[in-house]
Amino acid sequence: MGCFTFVKLMMVLFNLLIFLGGLTLVAMGIWVSVDGSSFLQLLGPFSSQAMQFVNVGFFSIAIGVVLVLLGLLGCCGAHKESKCLLLTFFCIVLIIFIAEVAAGVVALAYASFAEGILKAWATPALQNDYGSEPVVTTTWNTTMTELKCCGFTNYTDFVGSSFEKENGGSLPPACCWTRSAPCSPDEAERSNVQGCFQQILDTLKKHANIVGGIAAGVGVLEIAAMIVSMYLFCHLDSRVS
Repeated sequence: MGCFTFVKLMMVLFNLLIFLGGLTLVAMGIWVSVDGSSFLQLLGPFSSQAMQFVNVGFFSIAIGVVLVLLGLLGCCGAHKESKCLLLTFFCIVLIIFIAEVAAGVVALAYASFAEGILKAWATPALQNDYGSEPVVTTTWNTTMTELKCCGFTNYTDFVGSSFEKENGGSLPPACCWTRSAPCSPDEAERSNVQGCFQQILDTLKKHANIVGGIAAGVGVLEIAAMIVSMYLFCHLDSRVS
């Protein structure tokens, strides 16, 4: 088997995996959209709450369709030895790679502003909407229960809130170590339950190696896909001649 034929075969197999992965995501997205209740039974109670705010079904379908089209493009380009399809595949993967790098740079550059931006959104919601708006209340209850945290910064996010006034000075049970009502501000201060933002940061730091490894792996695969597609593109003329 020549080098060109081997690279072509690897290109077809690689894009076949992308195609099958895309089909899996599309199938999962359709399942969630059509029969979400049975799907949620597999993911547990936390996912059932999160599904109220993020339409996972349509998101999975959209990502799956992109992967299916990309896989078809790469397979057809390699199998038919089409320079046009190979160049299109290269350009699409390059655009995705640049977008990912740009997103990473922006995330690192503006990481210090993230807490301020999120706090500007979260604090008014906790002060005014928690306890009265079902979506806000359910989201925060789920977050605080799953992460064992209280508020965005800590219990002080609920001090003076509408929820505290309507409940006779009691804060959400998650703000006290007993995790039961009533939960007074004094008891919440003694409990010293960590805020959810810090809890999320700690979780991310704990799994930073895994996240970094996955990101590096995806980047390596994208670079390899671009190298292989460009190799086939550049060697098609010599193969035809």
